[in-house]
Amino acid sequence: MLRQRAAVAHQSLQEYLLTRLVQEASQRTVDEVLDAAGKRTGGSVGPADAAAQLRTDRARR
Repeated sequence: MLRQRAAVAHQSLQEYLLTRLVQEASQRTVDEVLDAAGKRTGGSVGPADAAAQLRTDRARR
């Protein structure tokens, strides 16, 4: 299966695997994203206000 994907990408298996490894390593995990979001400070819009704003924005489209 990996050899076929490499062939479709016109790469050797080693090149394909290295490319995939670099791509995977550059993406944040869900835990990393949630951790970063938990550390953010700033606004404190409640769910009702957020929903109302979303409805307003969608109505403009």
